[in-house]
Amino acid sequence: MGPTSEPAFGRRRQLGDEVAAYVRELIMSGQVGHGEFLRMERIAEDLGISVTPVREALLSLRGEGFVTLEPRRGFMPAPLTRQDVQDLFEAQAYFAGELAARAAGRITEAELDALEETQARLEKASRSLDAEEIELANHRFHRSINLCAGSPKTAWLLQLVVRYAPRRFYSSIHGWTQASVDDHRIVLAALRARDAGAARQAMRAHIRHAGTLLVVHLEAQGFWDERAGGRRSAR
Repeated sequence: MGPTSEPAFGRRRQLGDEVAAYVRELIMSGQVGHGEFLRMERIAEDLGISVTPVREALLSLRGEGFVTLEPRRGFMPAPLTRQDVQDLFEAQAYFAGELAARAAGRITEAELDALEETQARLEKASRSLDAEEIELANHRFHRSINLCAGSPKTAWLLQLVVRYAPRRFYSSIHGWTQASVDDHRIVLAALRARDAGAARQAMRAHIRHAGTLLVVHLEAQGFWDERAGGRRSAR
C-alpha cells in the first residue's frame, strides 16, 4: 500500500458519507419517496461529482435498509411510515435531552454567552429568511450544547440517529424555523438556571416538536398515501 493510499481512502469515504447524507435528507424531507427511482446521474450533477461515489453511497444506504435496489431498474427509497419518522425523532429526543441535562451542570458563563450569540444569529437569519444561515446557526447551537455535555459516547449515539434528520432542508418545512427560535429560548433559560431536569425536558420537547412538524409536512405532500404505489422517476 503506497504512502498516499490511506489519505485518498479517507477523502473517498468522506465524499461517500456526504452523498449518503444528501440522499437521506432528500428522502426524509419528502422530496423523493418509495416508488420513485433515485437517478444517480441527477444526484451526481446536483453535487458536482462523478457517478461512482453516488453508487457507492446508495449501496451503503441499501445496507442500512434505507434504499432498495430493483434489478435492472435502479435504487429507490425503502418504504417509510409515520411511525418510522416518530421513532427516529423519539430516539433523537432521548439522547439530545440527556446531553442537554449534562451540559446544564458543566456549561460556563462564556459558553452560555456564545450560545446567546448563536441564538441571536438564528433569529436574525429567521427574520431575513436566510436558509443557509438558519441551518448553520441551528447546527452550531445544538453542537455547542452537545460538546458542553462532555459525554462523547452519548454524543456519538445521537449522531447515529440525527443523520436521518433532513438538516439541509429543515428551513423549507413550515413552522420549523420559528419553532427553533422559540424552543431554543426555553432550552437556554434552563441552561442559565443550571437546571438539568428542565434542560432535558426542554430539549426533548424541542426535538419532538421538530418531528411533529416533519410528519405534518410529509402528510401535506401526500407522502404516506400517494407515494405508496410510486409515480415518477426522481433525482
